[in-house]
Amino acid sequence: MVGRIDIHRLNLDELTGVVNIYPWYAAARMELCTRLKDMDMLSDAQVAQAALYMGSRRKLFELVRSRERLIDEHVPSMASRAEEPAPEAETRTEAPQRQIFVVGGDYFSQNQYNGVRRSDDNIFSSFATKARSEGYVDQSDSDMGEFCTETLAQVYLEQGYPVEAKKIYSKLILRYPEKSVYFASLIEKIEKNY
Repeated sequence: MVGRIDIHRLNLDELTGVVNIYPWYAAARMELCTRLKDMDMLSDAQVAQAALYMGSRRKLFELVRSRERLIDEHVPSMASRAEEPAPEAETRTEAPQRQIFVVGGDYFSQNQYNGVRRSDDNIFSSFATKARSEGYVDQSDSDMGEFCTETLAQVYLEQGYPVEAKKIYSKLILRYPEKSVYFASLIEKIEKNY
């Protein structure tokens, strides 16, 4: 085969060049990481970069783990240091207990929400109440069944049936609560114009 490159015979600069030109070439990345580990120059950033392009990260994990085992063998562990008696003059105090806060998302219980809830928080229930007071009939009792769409409501309006259009929008409020404000504004527009 012409133009075949044996990555095991390349020097470090050539291997780095191959990885830069062909970033998805996982075998070259693995060879580069192995060589850098042997020279004790493999950084966590390089491992993270290589992991992005590796199909299976098992060999990379084993490579990193072997580096950690080497460190564990040559550097006394924290456990063995803790077994050594502390000097008499040194007094140790316990670190204060840290409180952890989760940032983002709705991480609260129903009781916590009920404690801070305001009466105007539940906008959906006000639309549902209004829809029921205007004659909303449950979908299972309705003759229309599945044919409750915004397009159908628009057709009713174009043909001069605003009451039917309002019923459709009321049902759509209940079916799609995320668009309830939009449908409520269409109902108000119908009430103003008809």
